Amino acid sequence: MKTVRMGAGSGYWGDLLEPAIDLAKRGELDYLGFDFLAELTMSLLQRAKRRNPDTGYIPDVVPWMRALLPITHGNGTRMVLNGGGTNCAAAAEAVLRVARDADLTQLRVAAISGDDLTSRIGEFRQAGVTLANMETGERSIDEIADRIVSAHAYIGSEGIVEALDGGAEVVIGGRLADSSVYVGPLMHEFGWSFEDADWNLLGAAITVAHVIECAGICCGGMSSQWKNVPEPWNMGFPIADFRQDGTAEISKLPNTGGLINQWTIKEHLLYETHNPADYRMPDGIADLTTTRLEETGSDRVRLWDMSGRERPDMLKVQIGYTDGWIGEARVLLPWPDTMAKADRCEEIIRKRLDIVGVTPRELRFDRVGIDALAGPLARRPRRDPEEIELRVTARVDTREEAAMVNREVTHVSTIGPVGTAFGPPVKPREVIALWPTLVPRDMVPVNVTFEEI
Repeated sequence: MKTVRMGAGSGYWGDLLEPAIDLAKRGELDYLGFDFLAELTMSLLQRAKRRNPDTGYIPDVVPWMRALLPITHGNGTRMVLNGGGTNCAAAAEAVLRVARDADLTQLRVAAISGDDLTSRIGEFRQAGVTLANMETGERSIDEIADRIVSAHAYIGSEGIVEALDGGAEVVIGGRLADSSVYVGPLMHEFGWSFEDADWNLLGAAITVAHVIECAGICCGGMSSQWKNVPEPWNMGFPIADFRQDGTAEISKLPNTGGLINQWTIKEHLLYETHNPADYRMPDGIADLTTTRLEETGSDRVRLWDMSGRERPDMLKVQIGYTDGWIGEARVLLPWPDTMAKADRCEEIIRKRLDIVGVTPRELRFDRVGIDALAGPLARRPRRDPEEIELRVTARVDTREEAAMVNREVTHVSTIGPVGTAFGPPVKPREVIALWPTLVPRDMVPVNVTFEEI
């Protein structure tokens, strides 16, 4: 029975590079996938592209390809990544430059476009698409229309399949769904199509993709078993051997750190999952609750009985828009009376903001180590800690107000309790908020272009 062997080369922008190189060298992979994008990333890349039209893709793409292409081009491993961000064409050209510099030839690179809807908001509105906010229920996007930075649809595997069918060795997409980086190669290899789909097989593909898409996280990263994870500094990234019957085995390379067992896989099955029985992706809806799994060896888990349903008619879109500024500063407080000193500093800062006329939309005082995570639900310590870092964060309307917040916090070192100091200043930063919404799938055509040397 045919088996497709896929490795996960990254789970985010800035992930470890060494495990990806190790997989490329020793993994005997058919495919190496890379997820580089988070929710806010597209807005950040869109702004970078506006400043410089040659940018807009994940900068890691260049050093990653410089390290990996000479290996994968030689052993036949094909790579699929969503690191194209908002400028897949420029990313493809950058990859070709890397290949030329390495004296590689007969290399075909595909770029997928169609996910960028930033300039099409009016078109959707005219077509009667409400663009209602999925989280708040707000139906009118008009209130943020003049502050939109980016709008990108989560697209599925269609473009990846077309690119691989067309002989691409490297496939670069923008807001490809994380799972599609792995579902696409499986559809290509097994000849699956959406027109006569076996939705249980696609559900299995989505489930396995979900397990490995964050790379080291299913190998003991971020795990409740962190005390038992060997050599996390030498983390091995996951490999999925996916069989044509819809079963799979997850493993990692020998002599790497990390841990794969049924619990690390179960933890990741629930990671970023609202409803495990209704895990919606552009390629289908996986029912994660039917999945059965067993440990078949050291760092090896088999999955079967995975299932799914027909893909949704609507695609999720993340619209990023500007929504004020953040001013942030830190105060360092020594023992004794650390809690009382922190309370006094908070009082001083609140009064000073009133005096200078800054009224934040939101104002937070976090005593790091005491209540920074639990907020007002945290219990105050019975004894004064040796030291406290008071983190002050204010959300305001303008950059100037954010700078005033930072300046006022520094004053407590001279007008506040004895021993008070302030931490390194943090530059005011603009807030990019997200407006999640849905658009009809048939209004988001996907296009694939090829370049080669």
